[in-house]
Amino acid sequence: MTRIRRLLIANRGEISRRIIRTARCMGMETVAVYSDADANALHVREATVAFPLGDNASTDTYLRIDKVIAAARSTAADAVHPGYGFLSENADFAQAVIDAGLVWVGPPPQAIRTLGNKALARQLAQKLGIPCLPGYEGADQSNERFAAEAERIGFPVMVKAAAGGGGRGMRLVRHPDQLAAAVQSAGSEAQSAFGSGELLLERALVAPRHVELQVFADAHGHCIHLGERDCSVQRRHQKLIEETPSPAVDAAVRARMGRCAVELAQAAGYVGAGTVEFLLEGSPHPDPAPKGEGDIPFYLMEMNTRLQVEHPVTEAVTGLDLVEWQLRVAQGESLPLSQEQVRFDGHAIEVRLCAEDERFAPHTGTVQHLLFPPFTAGPPQATAAFLPPLPGEGRGGGTALRVDHALFEGLRISPYYDSMLGKLIAHAPTREEAIERLAAALDRTELLGLPTNRRLLAACLRHPRFRAGRALIPFLDEHGDELRELMEQQEQLAAADGALAAMFGSARVAATQLPCPFPRPLRLRHRGRLLAIQVRELAGGLLQVEQDGQTRSVRPANAVSVTMDDGVLHVQCGATDLFIEDASFQPAGNGGAVATANELRAPFNGKVIAVKAQPGTAVARGDTLLVLESMKLEHALGAVRAGVVKAVHVEPGQQAATSQLLVTFEAMQ
Repeated sequence: MTRIRRLLIANRGEISRRIIRTARCMGMETVAVYSDADANALHVREATVAFPLGDNASTDTYLRIDKVIAAARSTAADAVHPGYGFLSENADFAQAVIDAGLVWVGPPPQAIRTLGNKALARQLAQKLGIPCLPGYEGADQSNERFAAEAERIGFPVMVKAAAGGGGRGMRLVRHPDQLAAAVQSAGSEAQSAFGSGELLLERALVAPRHVELQVFADAHGHCIHLGERDCSVQRRHQKLIEETPSPAVDAAVRARMGRCAVELAQAAGYVGAGTVEFLLEGSPHPDPAPKGEGDIPFYLMEMNTRLQVEHPVTEAVTGLDLVEWQLRVAQGESLPLSQEQVRFDGHAIEVRLCAEDERFAPHTGTVQHLLFPPFTAGPPQATAAFLPPLPGEGRGGGTALRVDHALFEGLRISPYYDSMLGKLIAHAPTREEAIERLAAALDRTELLGLPTNRRLLAACLRHPRFRAGRALIPFLDEHGDELRELMEQQEQLAAADGALAAMFGSARVAATQLPCPFPRPLRLRHRGRLLAIQVRELAGGLLQVEQDGQTRSVRPANAVSVTMDDGVLHVQCGATDLFIEDASFQPAGNGGAVATANELRAPFNGKVIAVKAQPGTAVARGDTLLVLESMKLEHALGAVRAGVVKAVHVEPGQQAATSQLLVTFEAMQ
């Protein structure tokens, strides 16, 4: 039996903090590693010891095996926990940790090689009789071979990176003429994210569910599962909402999937925490919901040989601390429970709060105001394992709302890492109560200084399709525009009063203010729409507002606001986010619109991966001009109109800042 005394966490952000919490509860010291961009991060402050890796990009820091091993040696660590992402599914890293004489908190390197590679995992699953979709996972990675195999499999097909996970290196291909570009793009993204551009093909299900099984194994031959999680609400093949239990899985399906997941893990000699992911056939006419149909077809998608981002929902319904289990298994202990002893209580839902707008474009910026709703008393079964406390966070008796994050006011969100800022998790006796609790928590969360997907997440939770348990993987493709339109309507209704609340409300004490007889003209720009307002301050804190020919009296509502890095006012009025520019002193006219039509500017910070445009080339609206990599994903930027490329102002490898000029156009002759 090995006792871990000092644990190095080869990761950053909220998962590092999460591991620190449990390690501290178990009496372990911790070592944080950090890049230059993370020098002031919370995980650095909270660990016993912190070690700098230098540089900023993940390829030069958190993905450098030699630097992480050197950090462990320099800090006298005796074990390494990889968290998730980065090197967590890298068999060479696991072997390097073991070769350095350290305890590896994860599965054996050979199990990672077998199951962490989707191609090898498919081959093993097929030998075991576990259902798999028709596909191709061969060594021949030529375009010609992929084209031939795609024709054999039948379109649509999914191009998938063999290594890694998190939705990176995945492309849906509906038609043969899209295949070559998808292979090139997926391979490039996979190489950047995982260090391997190996790809495979699978037949694509048009509208499936994503349901995964949490498995746990020890080194003594015991392996169990801890129930399923439904992760069907996704964007770009990355999860946004996860819940347990799945609204579409009954006891019979759970048992069948659980057997498959455990058999796969045991066949590979697995040890530790892992997740076996399946696609379930979704009904094209999902009425009634498929729950209760024990013969629902399911197919292996992949196995993630690590802890998952969404592990808190499993912790919520089981009352278990999965990080504690990981550490105990790594020390050589047996699993503390058998399959028959696992108990599930209530329903839990998690959302991923991301630095991106409602159209999924990533954003950088500074967190200028941060306030999460208070934690509330939960059911007795929600033990302290649901959220192991940090010093000073004396929350006893369990919690019904949990927030995992590494945010603080003044934190600069960089383009170097994933866009996820944190996770909110709600636990309740029923699914309906969990949805209400989580949506209300999102409404009350205040995070100002950059766009986030907070409101979109709340809108998803409240959508009738999700509330009915019928959201499939295409949910956001099918309902995203509807949700965005609803959000924009709410913003338009709140824009004027939100701006007035920010400009006249919080900075004034109404009882002592003298009225001003002169009206103040304001021109405010919100989502490109100009609001012309005349404001006169009255006694008692009232405002007389003239807008669109109508006059009304307004008492500024409660709102919080900050001025962002680009000078735009970020206002949260109730649950609504507003981004308002004061255009009162800008010249009138449409010159800005004309300039915008002739330019392509960077919508966010990122690295230029490829330049497709050439000066003098005629392009059509939507043609890809260049590709930016930001927050670990590649984004193709297209022409906003037809025209001729006049000049390209960047080159591959260059880092582009938000609003930086990339391409200019001239009218076609």
